[in-house]
Amino acid sequence: MTNAANERRLTSTKPVLAETIDSAAILERHLAGLVAADPRLAPVLAGAGTLRPRREPGGFAGMARIVNAQMLSVQSAAAIHARFLALFDHPDAAALAAIADERLRAAGLSGAKIAALRHLAAAEGDGRLDYAALPSLPAEKAIAMLTAIGGIGRWTAEIYLLFCTGHPDILPAGDLALRKAAQWALGLAEAPGERQLRAIAEAWSPWRGAAAHLLWRHYALLRKREGIIG
Repeated sequence: MTNAANERRLTSTKPVLAETIDSAAILERHLAGLVAADPRLAPVLAGAGTLRPRREPGGFAGMARIVNAQMLSVQSAAAIHARFLALFDHPDAAALAAIADERLRAAGLSGAKIAALRHLAAAEGDGRLDYAALPSLPAEKAIAMLTAIGGIGRWTAEIYLLFCTGHPDILPAGDLALRKAAQWALGLAEAPGERQLRAIAEAWSPWRGAAAHLLWRHYALLRKREGIIG
């Protein structure tokens, strides 16, 4: 059977998952569903050990953490975000509005990151961004709400939905660590591009969130370092 035929077979039936990934037991169930749908991932799961879901605070604080991690190594992102947090009693939209750009730049934020955070705060303030509504929206509608805001790209939106809402069917295919892990897990000659990984991951729906957790673990085990800010 060709790879294309195999992927068509795997995508023929896709159950819909209502539960978010917010416990180890739920993640374990989703991983079992993932491997049943695509047995190529069974050896990866067998070597992964016990997986626990990543859950981060939501709202402005969660988005700020992800924006600060854009286009940076895990270590650099963690250092900049720590300096960012030290500027606030609580990092929310109102607190950001009260702080000068100069202090944010001194903490290591680029002009683009500062602009994105300003856009987020404004969107929350005028009602264009409703964090409470995001978990109940279909993935593409939630992504559209976030990416309509200046400076917020698809990777940022997907990371937020995966880690801050526990969405069960999100895989940030633009993430380099996920693409490298997919190469190793599937025995590909090279890392798939974003579009190729999205096509591959169609076969993993509705368990793409579990696939993302598994592939990040695979990356961490093989590279002996985390591939996503922790």
